[in-house]
Amino acid sequence: MGTLTGETDEPSAPVAEAPAVPAPAAEARALPGGRPASLSPSRAADFMQCPLLYRFRVIDRLPEKPSPAATRGTVVHAVLERLFDAPAAQRTADRARELVPGEWQRLLAARPELAELFAREDGGQDAERLAQWLADAERLVERWFTLEDPTRLEPAERELFVETVLDSGLTLRGYIDRVDVAPSGEVRLVDYKTGKAPAPQYASGALFQMKFYALVVWRLRGVVPRRLQLVYLGSGDVLTYDPVEADLLAVERKLHALWEAISLATETGDWRPRPTKLCGWCDHQAHCPEFGGTPPPYPLHLAPPAPRQAPPEESGG
Repeated sequence: MGTLTGETDEPSAPVAEAPAVPAPAAEARALPGGRPASLSPSRAADFMQCPLLYRFRVIDRLPEKPSPAATRGTVVHAVLERLFDAPAAQRTADRARELVPGEWQRLLAARPELAELFAREDGGQDAERLAQWLADAERLVERWFTLEDPTRLEPAERELFVETVLDSGLTLRGYIDRVDVAPSGEVRLVDYKTGKAPAPQYASGALFQMKFYALVVWRLRGVVPRRLQLVYLGSGDVLTYDPVEADLLAVERKLHALWEAISLATETGDWRPRPTKLCGWCDHQAHCPEFGGTPPPYPLHLAPPAPRQAPPEESGG
């Protein structure tokens, strides 16, 4: 692969991928009335994990409690984006760590409800817990410097919003953490993960996300990205994959099939739960039939069932 802007070393060898920690990302846009109108990697993953979860998030838009892990991921992503505002020589681990408290305060100003994460029962702030949480974020940021050298990188794009409409009319959208472009024009898409890398057999989930982004970039720019790279800050691993057109065409077919299933569920109101071990972390157990709950009234108009056709009459002998 050609040298990517400002970097002379090849990325690390492929390793396993960790489950993505939620960070700022494009959600599935909905039309008035709550009907889905586009697909993002996170919402595609929701539907594959559990169609009822997709409904709760996209159509019902049920609130979810913020989590320390997801919020820490948001802060870490913001630090790694903002660090590139500084000249190359100033992109140091010390500077990155110093950015963490400021990015937390910036996020807190935009989302005051996040203060609940560190509230004591008496309503005051648990300063010790907040300090530990910030220290954990700083360690994740510091680990990044063992995986990549920001003084030798000049990203072409950071937190790049991408959107394209396929020939079928399906809109795909999402945010790419970083785009590197080599002098030869080769493109690398990079995504940061604040979780740990699991066993290789579970790598397909995040690779699907990256292939989704690669498909969008290909459709927008007419160029298949040369490399997809996942940087796991929780365990210090890097996963790389070099896609080809056949990979992206397969992803496109899968997305069309997913969208057909989502459209059918939207019209019929048939959103079935799919129990897995991840259910224990779901915020919507009170509304889930698997836990004895009842979903809220379906907010969309249901399509009338297709009329049954009478079987053709058999001709007499």
